[in-house]
Amino acid sequence: MRAAWTTGAEALRARMVNPVQLAAPSPEAEMPPYMESFLAHLRLLIGVPFDYLVADSRLLPDESIRFFYLDRSWCDRLVDGALSVGKIGTREQAHHQAHAPQAQQQLDRTERVVRILQRGLQDFPSAKQTGDQNPDAGQIVTGLLLRSAAVSGWPQMDVRAFSGDVPAGIDPSQVSNSLVMSLLRLERLSPSVLIALFQGVPKLVWCEEPHHGVQFAVQENGRGGFFIPVRDASGKALLPSNAPANQLPVPFRTGGRRVIAVAQLRKDIIKKDQDLSTHTGAPHLPAQTGAAGYAISVLSPPWRQRFQKAAGTFSGGINIASAVERPQLAVAIKSLLK
Repeated sequence: MRAAWTTGAEALRARMVNPVQLAAPSPEAEMPPYMESFLAHLRLLIGVPFDYLVADSRLLPDESIRFFYLDRSWCDRLVDGALSVGKIGTREQAHHQAHAPQAQQQLDRTERVVRILQRGLQDFPSAKQTGDQNPDAGQIVTGLLLRSAAVSGWPQMDVRAFSGDVPAGIDPSQVSNSLVMSLLRLERLSPSVLIALFQGVPKLVWCEEPHHGVQFAVQENGRGGFFIPVRDASGKALLPSNAPANQLPVPFRTGGRRVIAVAQLRKDIIKKDQDLSTHTGAPHLPAQTGAAGYAISVLSPPWRQRFQKAAGTFSGGINIASAVERPQLAVAIKSLLK
């Protein structure tokens, strides 16, 4: 019988002396592209079951939003768990531990292009080359979870984060690029749940309706009816918009099917415009024979919801629902602390 070319003691000694086994520049020591892409996606919680993010539905009730910090150490341990599938002995374990810092640094760069890959804008080699040009270490990652009918109503909702204050009425294209924060992930987890991850700590977050379409809408008056605000020739609503004189009731077709009588509404708009021009001298709609005046009157600009803290740092977190709290336990703990 031939003797073994090495013994267990010699192999263990070799692992302790040279745990790297292969230097980082060696192609054999690098992560395969599919593996690097998978781990970068995992870093941003892509593929993580929702129950691991929100353990109880009462933590994210209907029509609520929760802001949070992403635990980077937890995500690193998540990557370690995925890598442990391929470790079957001390050799793989030693190699992993020796290359772990380099692997984390590489994933810090690759995770910044995950959204590019998700949107299909570039293939992985091109996106990786773009990400490798930013050698900065991984930054703090924050995010939000939104559970609302607005998510299902506007599946293409835009979410933007800013590092400073931005005026309320400004157009997104006019905001300085230095204030716009990188969006690492924006994805619907279900028809009514949206997750967004930002690179850094934002001071202001916008959730707004998509800007790629023109929409018409009416507003509720709080009394079971609907109205449209009276506008001038430029389309600007006359203020105050809650004044009855600046609200035009919306007529509906007979039959109770809540279908707007468009022809009658157009006539009402023209009549209201003539009355305002005669009695108040307000700017009136330009003379037209088509539907331009009607379109200006019922045009609905995209809505925008701002989330901003007046002072201090950005904070949010998940608040435990009051139904889960145990008042008797809280009283007992307070008594012990006293």
